[in-house]
Amino acid sequence: MSSSTHGTGGTQRPVPRIALAALVTVLAGAAACAPSSQQGGGAAAPGGATPSAVIDDAADFDLDALEAAAKKEGSITVYDSSGDITKVAKAFTAKYGIKATGVKNKVGDTLEKMTREAQADNVTIDMTLYEDGPSLVGELLPQKVVHTWIPADLAEQIPQGNRSPLLVLQKANVWVYNPKLFPKGCPVDNIWDLVGPEWKGKVALQDPLGKPNIVEWFNQMSNGADQALRDAHSAAHPGGELKTSQKSAGQEWVVRLAKNSPVLTSADDDVAAAVASPNQKQPRIGLVSNAKFRDVEEKNYSMKVCDTLKPWSGYLYPKYSAIATKSTHPNAAKLFTHFVLTEEGISHEMDAGGIPGSSAVKQGSFSPPGLTDWKKELFAFDPKYLAKDFADTEAMQDLWRISHS
Repeated sequence: MSSSTHGTGGTQRPVPRIALAALVTVLAGAAACAPSSQQGGGAAAPGGATPSAVIDDAADFDLDALEAAAKKEGSITVYDSSGDITKVAKAFTAKYGIKATGVKNKVGDTLEKMTREAQADNVTIDMTLYEDGPSLVGELLPQKVVHTWIPADLAEQIPQGNRSPLLVLQKANVWVYNPKLFPKGCPVDNIWDLVGPEWKGKVALQDPLGKPNIVEWFNQMSNGADQALRDAHSAAHPGGELKTSQKSAGQEWVVRLAKNSPVLTSADDDVAAAVASPNQKQPRIGLVSNAKFRDVEEKNYSMKVCDTLKPWSGYLYPKYSAIATKSTHPNAAKLFTHFVLTEEGISHEMDAGGIPGSSAVKQGSFSPPGLTDWKKELFAFDPKYLAKDFADTEAMQDLWRISHS
């Protein structure tokens, strides 16, 4: 039996294929039985569906009453895989006078802790800003460890595609190069160039087995971007059709990348250093979070986004909001959810840029050098594939593991 990785940093848990298939069936059934009073459910994914988000009746929603109830509860604890959560918590406390504790934690560890706390009826994590959509849809939501709640007064500002589960922010992983080594611009024009012999051993990224959103990206490309990848291959190899024994162009790209001796690291810090450090002489392309551009000035790095790379210069990955179903501070969790759906709240997560889940909040002002249009230049995850991404996680991990060995 293989292990399925759920969490930045490589937290691994065995997930049998039979269990995965059964869970996807349960997801489909759960959606069919969802109470009619629940609103805002997302479109059904192939093989499964996301439990519907809960939106209170607009006529009965009272933000002042919610604030008063939250203050009576007195505190809230929120987990996030970004250290920025401490700044959000501090701002929440300053605004409402409610003690908020923000905890940076690996997403896989948050999954484990929230699940165990729910089983033990001893909940300490009131809510999470969570970056692993497949395990959220495949485990936490159907097991009722958490639920999605959307404040009625802001519901119209949340597009349907961002509701189930509730997306509060999109950040980016981007392909970068060193402009000192390549003064004429990014040395690659096509994503298929990265898996060619000329870039063997020169592509750096976090080990996909330790970073869930990379595996999800692999699956999202395989499920929803097959034609785009085939067209990109044709552009890179005129007159030559993609030949593959894999089920999709995305899987073929993953296999070729794994076999091309990529430089694998345990953190984006190491990828950024491998590409952009001041004394770096080795020509490399790296995949890093947009947050790493905050280090450029401090560390004197030389780094730009590969803006010519087709069909995408990287990908957007979502951060979702989920409230612990058995939280002892449910009103504080709702108020915190309301807070991060506003510019006042989510701005603290956007120092390095980002696209808010609410259409009423402006995109973060910072953009990495070379990236001009996040929505056009970056591949975006489609929430309708989240259940399938969960079911496909182990198979994609195995495909990478076998191809890289």
